[in-house]
Parts: sequence; structure tokens; C-alpha cells
Amino acid sequence: MLPIVTPAEMAEIDAAAPEGTDVLIARAGAEVAIAARRMMGGTYGRRVLVAAGKGHNGADGRVAAGVLQRWGVRCGVTTPAEALDLVASGAAGGSRRFDLVIDAAYGTGLRGSWGADQPPAVPVLAVDIPSGIDALTGEDHGCWPAAGTVTFGALKPGLLLHPGAAAAGEVHLAPIGLDASAAGSWLVTDADADAALAGPQPAAHKWRRSVRVIAGSPQMRGAGALVCAAAQQAGAGMVVISSPGVRAGDIARPTEAVARDLPPGSWAEPALEGIERFDAAVIGPGVGTDPATSAQVARFIAECPLPLVVDADAVTAVAAHPECLQRRAPLTVLTPHDGEFATLTGARPAADRFDAVRRAAASLDVFVLLKGPATLIATPPCPPAPPRVLAVTSGTARLATAGSGDVLSGVIAAVLSGGHHSHYASAQIAAAAHWHGRTAGVGSPASQPATLPLVATAQVAALPAARAALRGPRSEPGQP
Repeated sequence: MLPIVTPAEMAEIDAAAPEGTDVLIARAGAEVAIAARRMMGGTYGRRVLVAAGKGHNGADGRVAAGVLQRWGVRCGVTTPAEALDLVASGAAGGSRRFDLVIDAAYGTGLRGSWGADQPPAVPVLAVDIPSGIDALTGEDHGCWPAAGTVTFGALKPGLLLHPGAAAAGEVHLAPIGLDASAAGSWLVTDADADAALAGPQPAAHKWRRSVRVIAGSPQMRGAGALVCAAAQQAGAGMVVISSPGVRAGDIARPTEAVARDLPPGSWAEPALEGIERFDAAVIGPGVGTDPATSAQVARFIAECPLPLVVDADAVTAVAAHPECLQRRAPLTVLTPHDGEFATLTGARPAADRFDAVRRAAASLDVFVLLKGPATLIATPPCPPAPPRVLAVTSGTARLATAGSGDVLSGVIAAVLSGGHHSHYASAQIAAAAHWHGRTAGVGSPASQPATLPLVATAQVAALPAARAALRGPRSEPGQP
């Protein structure tokens, strides 16, 4: 996993470094120069404009310019204001005279605007973070969108949260001798997900990885089918589904899933019958949010003795009956999107989403998975350590389709059904989310163009190929 730290935490890490500032700047500048050479495809005959501010960010840029000049690159080093003027005059030959612009203007030291409203006509390489992007929240106060960013020691939240993530381009994490091992947030990579996703045991049988699903309703029959199909594709050997208000014979489900009736009205107790035979459960997708249903959902949550994924309408039930979580001892995962997060906590996630999900997990004492372009998983508190946050950025906007969350819930439940340890569960939950995110990259151009949304049924079908891809060639932030 790759460490993620706030600007304040990064300042503490810098201060604790065993080497002096000059050494760190020399290393950082060299890394920037290497990245610039890679972006330009060479050095001979190339020209680079470096916007260098007064702080450490500017010093990194000036060192990079010196290295590039020794390699034969013609570099123009200017102040940020002068660079803005050159870029603004691009139509008259300004920035077009260069092959690359290096943004070493302000980096993480700026939280407001510096006038970078007009992007250069050539690619931009940002030092640490594009100047104008809030390193804590990813908010864009006016920046030059970068084709690539070289950051040092640890990733910053603003490089992962949009719109900062889009403005940063391809991110390379350069190890320059800073110790970020105590970071409270980490980015999950393909290798991490692959390691956390256990394969079947040699003596496994269908009831060794079994999932109980309470999902769907007369108005939302497809939700349960998606949960079941995803759980099966993610390794569940047996999946049993019930949908409140729907007879077993009328429940939409994959052929291999088993359906069980639930009586109308008070169905929580019958749903819990024989629950001990299962290894994990999902409740919520498509069940409805009327008060009577929410009360039954809350009872199931309180009394279910299994690792439990609480999704969609079940999150609303928790908001109405928060005591149901207090009665649980087994692992619990809540999976809200922003609107459900507001229902659950009383407010939508703050701009600092890492802090928001961490506070929610601490308050509710459960795992909280906050969905979004960067999915964040916070652990419940384990004093004296604060909740840890794992970030998943494997998905794309292709997954922003109806039913995508149902697929994710099924994958998480299947992964947890294979067995978990309380200190390892966050890695498994994050691995499930990372795996699901990777389905966005599966599909031939003819059948699933990368620019089109990926419907939930196609996500389910893509899970095996996405799982195989986790073991293939990797390209992670921070890796060359």
C-alpha cells in the first residue's frame, strides 16, 4: 500500500527526516528531471519552462532545471508571475516555444488562486501537486492541469480526490528518504488486493463460503439478483436470497441461487432462522424504506451473528434505528454513497472526505465504506490508534450506473465469507472494492467501449477477468 498524508502530516515527516533540507531538495529535483525527460521522450533539443516559487517547491524546480541543463535541455526558470505572462502570450509564441512546462510554483503551500486560469499550450509536469489544487481536499482554485505529477514521500489526499485527481494526471510517488510508515491513510494497489483475496481452500465445499442475502422487493426485483450474481462470481459457493414481500418463486435471481419465502409483516425472525450456517450476509439493496420495513431491517442487523454488509435501504434503516449497531458484535460494513452518508450522519461528507469517513467510523464503531470516484474505507476505532482509512481508486465513471452498488455489496460479502481476521478485515473490504473497480477496465473496444457506462450486469460478468488482471502487469501511482 502507498501512504497518504495531509499537508500538516507531511510537514512533520519533513521535519523528522534524518537528512537536511538541501539533500531532500536535491533528490526531489533529480526525480522531477527524470520525469521530465520521460515525458519529453528525451533531452536533446528540448526546451523547458520552469515556474519556480520561493519555497521548497520552487527549489525542487530549480534543481530539476539544473539537472536538465546538464543533460542538454534549454531551461527557462522564471517566477510564477512571469510564467503566467508567458503562458498567457502563448498565441504569440509564449509557452509554445517550450516542449514542457514544470509547475514548481507553490505546490502544497497554496490553498487559493494564483491566477493560473489559462493552461499552457504544451504538457505540464507538476511538482508535488498542481499549484492551486488543495492538497487536503482536491478542490481546484485555479491550476494548470498536469499531464503528470511527481510527489514525494507520500501521496496527498488532493491527488486522489476530484477534481484534484483529474488535474494531477499520472502520479509518480518518488521515495526521497522520507519515512511515512506511520501514515493513517493508505492507497490500495493491485498487488495489495491480490494478496488480500484468498483463493478457495483445498477441502472447500459450497457451505464453506456461503452468503445470505436479504434484498429486493416487489418494486426492486433486480437488486437482489445483482447481489447474488456478484457474490457467486466473487467466490461464494452457496447464495440464498429472500425478498420481503416477494414469494420465493417470484424472486429474480441467478439459476444457481436458492430463494426462500419470508412472511409478510414481521419477517426478521424467519430470516434469521438457520443463519448460523452461513459465513456472511448482505441486507438492504432494494428492500424499501417504509417504517415497517426499516424496523425489520434493524432487527435483522441487530441479531445477525455474521459479518454483515449493510447497504442501500439498510443504511436508511440504521439512521432510523441506530441502536441496532450497538447490539452487534460481528464485523459490520456500512456502504453509503454521499446522500446515504448524509442520512446516516446528518450531513454530506465534508470537503476533507478522509476526515469525514474516519469520523463516521469512529462514531458508529463499524467499518464505513464511502462510495465515490475515490472509495474510502475507514476502520472502527481500536484505541489508542485512530481509525485507519484505505483508499481505492481503481474504478472509473463507467461504474456510475444503477445497480453498481449492489454488485459491490455482493463482492464484499463473498470475500468476507472466505474468513477474516479483525485486524485484516479492512484490507479484505478494500480489496473487494478494488476488484470491483477494476471491472471498469474490462471488455473489448467493440463490446464495451471505454467511454460508455458499464451496466451492472456487465460488471458482474467482468469480475473473473478483473480478478485475473490483478495478477497481471501493474501500473500504480508511485511506480515507474
